[in-house]
Amino acid sequence: MKNPLWFVIWLLILIFIAFFVAAFCAGWYILVYPLTVCIPALSPISDLLLQGAQFTHYCAKAMMECRSLFG
Repeated sequence: MKNPLWFVIWLLILIFIAFFVAAFCAGWYILVYPLTVCIPALSPISDLLLQGAQFTHYCAKAMMECRSLFG
């Protein structure tokens, strides 16, 4: 049986952290991604920003699965 406490923890992370991280990363991703065509060295940065923009999806999925933070 899944622990509902993890649901609450992931919900708090989603509300108080993930939305702000995703908003910050999405803005920068929009600016950096087109530049990767001209400057290929920016690809790792754009990949990191994309992961940050997708952080809300990761948190929501973990919340629905009641997944532990450590596994």
